[in-house]
Amino acid sequence: MQPRGVSTALDSSAQDTAAAETVGLVSQGGERDAESAEWIRTLGSTGLVREQALARLHELLLRVARNELHGRGGQHPITGPELDDLAHQAAADALLAITGKLSGFRGESRFTTWAYKFVIFEVSTKLGRHFWRKPTVALEAEDWDRLPDRFGMDPADHTQGRALVDAVHRAVDEHLTERQRQVFIAIVLQGVPLDALVIQLSSNRNAIYKTLFDARGKLRAALAANGYLSMAADTAPVASADEDGGRRS
Repeated sequence: MQPRGVSTALDSSAQDTAAAETVGLVSQGGERDAESAEWIRTLGSTGLVREQALARLHELLLRVARNELHGRGGQHPITGPELDDLAHQAAADALLAITGKLSGFRGESRFTTWAYKFVIFEVSTKLGRHFWRKPTVALEAEDWDRLPDRFGMDPADHTQGRALVDAVHRAVDEHLTERQRQVFIAIVLQGVPLDALVIQLSSNRNAIYKTLFDARGKLRAALAANGYLSMAADTAPVASADEDGGRRS
């Protein structure tokens, strides 16, 4: 008869292996993602083991949230204690979402990679909501006069810039869908951050960026057809609005 401690350990090991197989942590070759399996085991446990795992995961999520917020520093005015508070909120909400969806982890990536997506999503959501609580731009008008700045044209090119603005304005009205026009106006003319527009349109970063990308293609085609492309060949006002943010979705 095996000692009780040995028996318990063997039972626990068997349960861990079964759990790992259930979530796809054991590959066809029998190799196991030990780190991911350990996260699943400890987070699914009870008592001190679970509390320690939650604390470790929260620390990792908080680090990612802070890095993400600092990396997007040019897209929001938040600084100091308020920025750190936002990072803590994102980490806490991500932790809650992760623990509620452990059964959804299938081992297609490392557990930490899967978990980090939750906190990045929370950062985006909170940045968007923060903007609408304290909007820093005027949203009631289409400020076409700011378009030359988006094209990087200096005051010496004022006449050329005015012609280009008029051409883009016509192209926006004549060639873009209503959704594309809405996204273009908000991001390029009104300066609405992509994360804030996601909230307003009940959409997601990938969808907004795809709309922006398609609008850019139509506008460049229209400019080329009317002989204006050479003016804007080296500039991309639509993409520069938040191209990097779109790719990080």
